[in-house]
Amino acid sequence: MQVDQFRYGPDNLAYVLSSDFKAIAIDPGAVSDIMICLEEKALELVYVATTHSHPDHVTGAQDILSATEATFLDNHTLRQKEIIKLGKEVIQVYHTPGHTHDSLCFYAAPYEEEGAGYTSPGYLISGDTLFNGTVGNCFSGNFKAFYKSIKSLMTLPKDTIIYAGHDYVQDSIAFARTLEPDNPYFDDYLKKYDYTHVFSTLEDETKVNPYLRFNAPDLVKLMENKGLSTRTEFERWDAVMHLG
Repeated sequence: MQVDQFRYGPDNLAYVLSSDFKAIAIDPGAVSDIMICLEEKALELVYVATTHSHPDHVTGAQDILSATEATFLDNHTLRQKEIIKLGKEVIQVYHTPGHTHDSLCFYAAPYEEEGAGYTSPGYLISGDTLFNGTVGNCFSGNFKAFYKSIKSLMTLPKDTIIYAGHDYVQDSIAFARTLEPDNPYFDDYLKKYDYTHVFSTLEDETKVNPYLRFNAPDLVKLMENKGLSTRTEFERWDAVMHLG
């Protein structure tokens, strides 16, 4: 699977995933850049999808649909673990409510070309559910559902590449440092940061992202010092969500 990333607005990120000259555009706000990519790579746009229904993520969808013969995949009708075929490869749908009730993530599974000796990693288009260094706001108000969504994503392979809906890396790591000032991984994480191609691995996130590190001893101690309940794993995650 090939992944092309495009910036639009102050910090939004749009994506084109392609395999065997078939493509899907996800959160397609960078309309001009996406259309240029399709033309330059001779890609047939088969699908257009969004990670959730916030205006900055659905913008551009109608323009691209009008300019192509692509099919719109409505995130209100896509099923959990539904498979989207793209050439020889597949993308799996994850229902991840929390940021919004209709939030989805798209997981392009690892793929091995027979006889080529190369296996691509998995790619997660995570929208506003999981960012590089943080998570989205819980606009749905359902923190328990959001916790379950994050837990489900944490079961993916550690080399999964995280492609998020916004670039909040600098601010996110600055905040994470206030929670874990002795965490040795922040500097390496920032050294890998590239404004022109924003990504991290799930393993990276488990080392720096406080919303995936809710069981880390230093964070648990911080929560307890603030009088927050840490009895259960959900309570620890919920406590971290309320530290910011």
